[in-house]
Amino acid sequence: MRNLTLKALVLTAIICFTSLVSKAQIGYNYSQFDAGVAGAVNQVYGDAQSITKTASVRFSLNYNQTPFLNYILEAEGGKLEGGKLSDPTSRVFSNSFTAFTFRLQVQAGELMDYSDSPFKNGLKNIYISSGIGYVVNHLTTNRLSLNISNYYTPGEDNSNEIFIPVRIGYEFKFYNQFDEPSVKIDLAYQYNFVMGDELDGFNAGKANDQFSQICLGVKFAIGSKTSYRKQITY
Repeated sequence: MRNLTLKALVLTAIICFTSLVSKAQIGYNYSQFDAGVAGAVNQVYGDAQSITKTASVRFSLNYNQTPFLNYILEAEGGKLEGGKLSDPTSRVFSNSFTAFTFRLQVQAGELMDYSDSPFKNGLKNIYISSGIGYVVNHLTTNRLSLNISNYYTPGEDNSNEIFIPVRIGYEFKFYNQFDEPSVKIDLAYQYNFVMGDELDGFNAGKANDQFSQICLGVKFAIGSKTSYRKQITY
């Protein structure tokens, strides 16, 4: 009787281990954290009359509640510029900015069953995202118009602003030998609603400043792994 009980325990342990290994091999597991780096092309819509494209770089840390539901912390630095001396107001600015952002990101795969459709499987990595950000601005500006006599635009050369990022994008997932997402390429468009009028250093007009970004980045899976309720790749 004792030998039968021991054999039953050993058999149960083997079955449990086999089940766990099988689950790991069919694509249910994923890493709970990603670390990433990205570049962005920026444009400011403010009080300068000409729009200029500039560059920035950002670093991110993601917590993945699921493969398709992500909490993201980002730190970013770069340039924002705009305006020409030949514009009627001659407003020209250059902003060496630093920004910190927290976003919630929801991908389509969290909301739909993609297992029975190649079309839905292609759509599952589309995402929308929003949160809150804080930008620190260090500016050089031209405030006195060269074209309109005695026309001067006031403002601050150093300022801090809160902004709301709204983002839409697609995450290309690349899988390892266990069908776990290990590398992700992120392509997105982000529009940032600034809660003030000092992003460009000019305090003019009735509307707050805004800026847009086209972003391309890469993220790498790190840290511990956990399981998802459905297969991640097909």
